[in-house]
This record gives sequence, structure tokens and C-alpha cells, in this order.
Amino acid sequence: MIMQLTRKDRNDLIKGVIFDLDGTLLDSMTVWSSIDREFLIENGITDPPPEVSDVVKKMTVDESSQYFIDRFGLKCTKEYVIWRIEDMVRQRYEEQIPLKPYAGEVLDFLDSRNIPYGIATATYKGLAVAALKRCGVYDRFRFLLTDEEYPAGKNFPDIFLGGSERLGASPEETLVVEDSLHCIETALGAGFSVCGVYDPVAEADAPRIMELSDYYIRSLDEIISIF
Repeated sequence: MIMQLTRKDRNDLIKGVIFDLDGTLLDSMTVWSSIDREFLIENGITDPPPEVSDVVKKMTVDESSQYFIDRFGLKCTKEYVIWRIEDMVRQRYEEQIPLKPYAGEVLDFLDSRNIPYGIATATYKGLAVAALKRCGVYDRFRFLLTDEEYPAGKNFPDIFLGGSERLGASPEETLVVEDSLHCIETALGAGFSVCGVYDPVAEADAPRIMELSDYYIRSLDEIISIF
């Protein structure tokens, strides 16, 4: 088990945890990469650029849908793009996508320490609920926050601040567990303690994530060593 502690050790301050969903709790990031390309091919873009998923992963659902229309000149409405992509990926969330290894054990550990936790995600809320219920963990979280509650997404700290408020903790007392660089930058800028999580899809960002994060882990069970 390898965990890198960086910059400072603040484990005695942590009173609550905010988890990202895709790439952190759910093993789902490769699904989104393939869906982006499938959607564009379906709409006449025969050779979608390989970097398109890296671009849209930093956007809200609303922003990414408009980006597809503007960037590729699609002759459809934003509402159609939102509906179609959600429909294309729905079956995988409802039937296939698993939790990351040790996710259940980490939740058990937090429960044993009476440390509350919730989720902040850019994923469609219906898909997130479906996957978490199928995996049997939905009711364990204090909250599930998405773009529906916070339209600005994770490029702004509001969603994290709303989460810490629901946990009854200040940002300094809240650990944000994330695999995406831009989300980690947002949380750090708002004063949160951050645990960066390795995910193969974000391999290129791993050195920077490791440099910035208070903690960096390659497997969820390593979170236990923070406390």
C-alpha cells in the first residue's frame, strides 16, 4: 500500500468527507470517454478528436452539451444532447458500473469513527442515484450534490461549501476526495483538505495532482491511513 502525504498532515482536523463519484467511488471514467465519441459519431462526426473527453470533463452537463453543438456544428438542441447522452449511458449505470475496490470498506471505517460523508459530482443525478442504489450504498451518504443544485459545477467552490455545511464542518475540517485536477484546484482554493485519487484516465494529470494534494492515494483503502 502506497500513500504519499504532502505539504501538511491535518488528519486530526477532519470531521467530514466529500467524495467525488466518477473515477473516485465508481469505476466509470472509461465509460464517459467512449460515450462522448459514440455520440459524436452517431451525429455525423466520423473521427472525433481524442482529446474531446478531456475538454468536457471540466464542464457541467449544460456546458458540455453546448460545447458539442458549437464545436462540431451539430444540428440539434442542447436539450436533445443532454437527453441523448444520458440515455446512452443509462444502462451502464443501472446495470454494470461497479464501485471502486474497497469503497464499501472505507464507508464502514468512516461509520465506525462517526465521520459523516456525502457526494459532490458532475454526473447526471439520475444516473448517480441508479448506480449507488444498485451497489447498495445510496442511503449511506448524507447528500448527493450535482449540477442540479449547483449549476456552476466544480469550477467554483459552492458545491464543496454546500457539502461541508451539510456535514456540519468548516472547509478546513472537511476532506475532499477527488480524481480530477480542476476539482482539486477548486477545493484547495476554498481552503479544503484534499485527497487526490489515482485513476488511469487521468494519468497525465497524476504528477500535478500528487504535487497539489495534501494526500495522494492509488487505492481507496489507503484513505484509512489518513485518520
